[in-house]
Amino acid sequence: MHRPQNLERALDLDPQNFLILQQIALSYDDLRRYADEEATLDRALAVQPNDLQTKVTRAFVDLDWKADTQPVHQMIDQLHAKDLPALQSVADSWLLCALAERDSAAAANALAAMGEDSVGSETIKYSPRFMEGLLARVEKDDAKARDAFTVARADQQKLVRANPDDAGALCMLGLIDAALGRKEEALGEGRRAVELLPMEKDARSGPTMITCLAKIAAWIGDKDLACEQVARSSSLPSGVSYGDLKLMPWWDPLRGEPCFEKIVASLAPNGN
Repeated sequence: MHRPQNLERALDLDPQNFLILQQIALSYDDLRRYADEEATLDRALAVQPNDLQTKVTRAFVDLDWKADTQPVHQMIDQLHAKDLPALQSVADSWLLCALAERDSAAAANALAAMGEDSVGSETIKYSPRFMEGLLARVEKDDAKARDAFTVARADQQKLVRANPDDAGALCMLGLIDAALGRKEEALGEGRRAVELLPMEKDARSGPTMITCLAKIAAWIGDKDLACEQVARSSSLPSGVSYGDLKLMPWWDPLRGEPCFEKIVASLAPNGN
């Protein structure tokens, strides 16, 4: 993972360049230099104060860094009161915040606002059906979860058949299979995804595959493998964050496990 010195030099030459500020902030996020990321995003917002995506990114810094959902929550509340179209455009962020806060009603509303949009990144895309299954898991509604994951699996299989070397699609299929109790298939799909997109090939997306394999292992009950992969991801630039591990429901099978809690504690910011 590159360090952002070149971008920083470019910014010295053009200190109001919004795109450079965004790219530097992304680099700081990958490197977990959260204080620097916040300062850079604040500079970007001084240049373009109404850029919604930058506001969202700025709010999520505290969630990743400190497991603090309040900035995201407050932003969502403001949009809900004043700008519903804008709220719909960031419904994926609303959903992630609601899941982190275990607010099932808000999560359901966010899912409805999302329509058929996915959640996640270009590498890993969580479909609405998958998120419905996850929410049902949080609510302990096993039948509803299985129904949603079954539909999600059929859709995901089509994506994998069409793009068999798409590591993100394959890892998502593995996570769905894990949710459905298809342990061997899930583990094979997760391992294959890591092979298809290793760190050496893609320093940003490689850790995402490792994180996905960790989730699969957690969901099939292989806690040793899950902790091993969480530890690996958490040590890498662009790997899993403290806030994600602390709050998000996909890690619930590992809560209380000494190996997992030790990793979470090691990522906590000073003073937490």
